Amino acid sequence: MYKKQMKLQRILCLALVFVCALAFVYSLGIMTDLYDSLYGTFRRGKTSVTGAEIYNDMQGFNKTLLHGSIGMLLLCVVLFITNTHSRRKYYIGNYCAVGLFAAGSIAYTVWAHRMIEGFKAQFLGIDFAALAEHAAKRKTLYTESTFWFDIHYLVFGLLLIGTVLLILNVFWKRRLMKEEQGLIGQGKEAAA
Repeated sequence: MYKKQMKLQRILCLALVFVCALAFVYSLGIMTDLYDSLYGTFRRGKTSVTGAEIYNDMQGFNKTLLHGSIGMLLLCVVLFITNTHSRRKYYIGNYCAVGLFAAGSIAYTVWAHRMIEGFKAQFLGIDFAALAEHAAKRKTLYTESTFWFDIHYLVFGLLLIGTVLLILNVFWKRRLMKEEQGLIGQGKEAAA
């Protein structure tokens, strides 16, 4: 049973690195369409398209989203530093690493979801007719797609699923450690 659990915890820790890297890539890509379609509408700090201010409004958020994804990657590194991915018996450092990662991922996900949903609503308030006219005149990208706003459900959903599995892994590990201690205790009694 321990072999299955240890194999799962190794796969889980590696999967969390992948998901945190995915969050990093997402934070780099969320502004792509906005830049391509809205940046050209600004002249001397003012825009000719109503609602295009979202491009400027999202700059601070995007920077924080990027820093948060780097922070999550660093918390993944802490899982590996404490050998959470390969340790047969967990110690206090393993529990702290899992707790920090879980708290960080939940806080990061809730904050990002709230902000992205707010910006999506702001994006849908753009005067798309004026944006289409501007795009045709300047030969820039025109899009009404909310893909980059909607894909956050997948990215942060995977992060939450991984976090829940990591927490469940801790409980499974504790149960196995207790059973092992029970077996060791029985062996000592039989020897006496």
